[in-house]
Amino acid sequence: MSTVIHISNENEKSTNYKKLSFVYRLSSVIEKQFGQDMKKIIHGIKVGVALVLVSLLYLLDPLFEQVGENAMWAIMTVVVVFEFFAGATLSKGLLRGFGTILGGGLGCLAAILADNFGKIGNAAVVGSTVFIFGAAATYCRLIPSIKRKYDYGFMIFILTFNLVAVSGLRADKIIELARERLSTIGMGFAVCIFISLLVFPMWASDELHHLTSSKFDKLACCIEDCMKAYFNVVDEKESMPKIKISDCKAVLHSKSNDESLANFARWEPWHGRFGLYYPWEKYLQIGELTRELASIILSLHECLESPLQPFTPLQHAIIKEPCENVGLSLALTMRELGRSIKYMKRCQTTLQTLPKLQSIKQELILLSTSSKLKGIANTESLAIANLLFLLMGVVDKVEVLAKEVETLGEVAGFHSK
Repeated sequence: MSTVIHISNENEKSTNYKKLSFVYRLSSVIEKQFGQDMKKIIHGIKVGVALVLVSLLYLLDPLFEQVGENAMWAIMTVVVVFEFFAGATLSKGLLRGFGTILGGGLGCLAAILADNFGKIGNAAVVGSTVFIFGAAATYCRLIPSIKRKYDYGFMIFILTFNLVAVSGLRADKIIELARERLSTIGMGFAVCIFISLLVFPMWASDELHHLTSSKFDKLACCIEDCMKAYFNVVDEKESMPKIKISDCKAVLHSKSNDESLANFARWEPWHGRFGLYYPWEKYLQIGELTRELASIILSLHECLESPLQPFTPLQHAIIKEPCENVGLSLALTMRELGRSIKYMKRCQTTLQTLPKLQSIKQELILLSTSSKLKGIANTESLAIANLLFLLMGVVDKVEVLAKEVETLGEVAGFHSK
């Protein structure tokens, strides 16, 4: 005796998803392709405008008389600092400023200290300070947490300190040179920040928010495609249709991109729906869980393509209806969680989602111990058991994801539906 899961309006929702599937995917492809191209064009125009503005320091005689050849530092700052995302530009600019000030200040102190010794003592002091600060800063760059967030600042510090300490100039000339270069670097940085934050800004926080929510729909489509392809096979001689698994692999390899976007998002000012101290670490935790789910789905995909899987209609009939219901329910749940993040609205995880997932898991357990599987050959029975085990793994991971999305809604202050 088997238990039947009663899911209200599931067939109606499934029909609506199938009708909108082609339109949704086509629109998403068009939006992704042309949206990214347009953003790249806008970014190129913004960089061009910034370069024109700082080039005026060279082109206009009154400005050139004030800054002289140091104007090249403003141009170099724009080229080096101006990034695609506003948070990346802001972080690189501030780190460059801190690294330049700290490195230049310590370099001046080292040069002043070395002036008090003779020629041999001067070289010894400069060499010792360069070794100590260079080695210490390089060691700090190798610490993962520092490398991920402040690597560029430490690199600028090493470069500036060495250039100032070994320049051989007198202390008063070093201070004057540092002041002039800092002023031009500040001009370049100001131009970058003004254009990056105020002219069609590209927010890393928006990108991370969108990518995190879209992962749920990608994985939902992969689950649906796996179930659909597997149960569409009606003959042992018929090969299973190829499943588009590229989206699942894209989710699996998204770790470095997510961490970079989260790091840039922390530097961005209050804008739109994202305030200061927004819980971006929760996005990283959800991203890690989606990658774990993607790995299970890839294992499920390999299991379905195994030659040991039974493909006769009779054998399929034993598990077809329960597994299709499980796949449909998981896909609907994943899309609901994705919409919850996308529109920043709380979903009823505790009252609706978790009980539904518990019912799905119970159905899979009853199916795996069903007497109907005993009439199948041992190898095929093991293959079906492996399939059911992986489906239970997907259910468990979706359950954890649902709890994390609910936690994110509480911490980030999502609106109640």
